Amino acid sequence: MAGTFKFELVSPERVLLSIDADQVVVPGSDGEFAVLAGHAPVIATLRPGVLDVTAGGTKRRLFVKSGFAEVDPSRLTVLAEKAYDVEELSASAIAEELKSAEAELAAAKDDNAKRMADTLVNELKRLSAKAA
Repeated sequence: MAGTFKFELVSPERVLLSIDADQVVVPGSDGEFAVLAGHAPVIATLRPGVLDVTAGGTKRRLFVKSGFAEVDPSRLTVLAEKAYDVEELSASAIAEELKSAEAELAAAKDDNAKRMADTLVNELKRLSAKAA
């Protein structure tokens, strides 16, 4: 079933992106999943990672720190704590986020917090290597 669906990326401050998308690959906490038009309803927590958005033949990569995804057959809404366009992230901005993430990892009190902080550190290191 080919078609588009409404994709919105929302932060606490504002709507960061609102487009008609062909496909979005979401970094769910239980694994990545692809959303296409007609997707079954799902609510998922996000792990730190990259949203791969395909819309009108163009691709866009957006890094999300954490959040939630709500899917229904005609819409995907991602509520993200923080989100960045991967193409616009500078090496210094990644380094700053990495320093903060390493502090979060050191301060993590329970296994879930440690796992999420460790995932964030690893994803930022991957982005840092690509930005270098």
